[in-house]
Amino acid sequence: MASIAADMPIAPADRREARIAWILAAPAITLLFLFILLPTLAVIILGFTDFELGYGGFRFVGFENYAELIGDRTFRRSLWNTAIYTAIVTPVSIVLALAIALLIEAETRARAFFRTVYFLPVASLLVAMATVWQFLFHPTIGPINTFLGYLGISGPNWLGASGTVLYGLSIIGIWQSVGFNMVLFLAGLTAIPRELYAAAEVDGARSWFDRFRLVTWPMLGPTTLFVTTISIINSVKVFETVKTLTEGGPNKASEVLLFTIYQEGFVYLRVGYASAMTVVFLAILVVLMFLQYRVLDRKVHYA
Repeated sequence: MASIAADMPIAPADRREARIAWILAAPAITLLFLFILLPTLAVIILGFTDFELGYGGFRFVGFENYAELIGDRTFRRSLWNTAIYTAIVTPVSIVLALAIALLIEAETRARAFFRTVYFLPVASLLVAMATVWQFLFHPTIGPINTFLGYLGISGPNWLGASGTVLYGLSIIGIWQSVGFNMVLFLAGLTAIPRELYAAAEVDGARSWFDRFRLVTWPMLGPTTLFVTTISIINSVKVFETVKTLTEGGPNKASEVLLFTIYQEGFVYLRVGYASAMTVVFLAILVVLMFLQYRVLDRKVHYA
């Protein structure tokens, strides 16, 4: 039967439908090629050259850029800072977003108001908000250190000391991420059938914690996987706060991977070396996403 079906000619209507589908998809495919695939290929090729912006010629140097990366202390420091930043921002923003989403879902009167309030950081321009955060983190007149002073705690120089600058940037990152993650969790909570809670209550799940453990958390599995993926990507891509508030200082304590790539490519004009860093950055993202889906995907899909 399979061979007979394979030998059957394609009907004109099917051919016409396939042609229309390709025509409709052509703009998206063209944009994908021009703005994603082609630049990615160009970056990979430039990573094997010594191309410098403003110079006419360049030569292929093989893996020299990647060999230089291994011994580059600034690159290793930025990689470590990015890992620490991601390890702080991702789990904290996910937990806070889930808690806020649960509270808003339980609220019946002012649900729309709280959704808007918590989503405002996502809609705000981070560069414009940098001035506000500089004031909040100011070591002498900032409200955060003033509040700590009332508690008898001597507030640190959040953005000016090597030991605290990464934590200050992480607080801003959490503030920026919680609202977006909250919206995703709210969508996941809305999709959970109410009948499951009634059935769980009949089976003895009387407390809110039992209902969360037996119904809400398992049903939020796919949403949590997506939120975790997006949060990791956004955390690894941190750039605006570093560029605006610290410029990678003090003593490179806040220099992250994208800022290092920016410095090499657009300040020192070493495009070939910056391209090699970008390839490593993309490889790290691909590996993280692959490991995440291999580990978590099996736990959230039951089919």
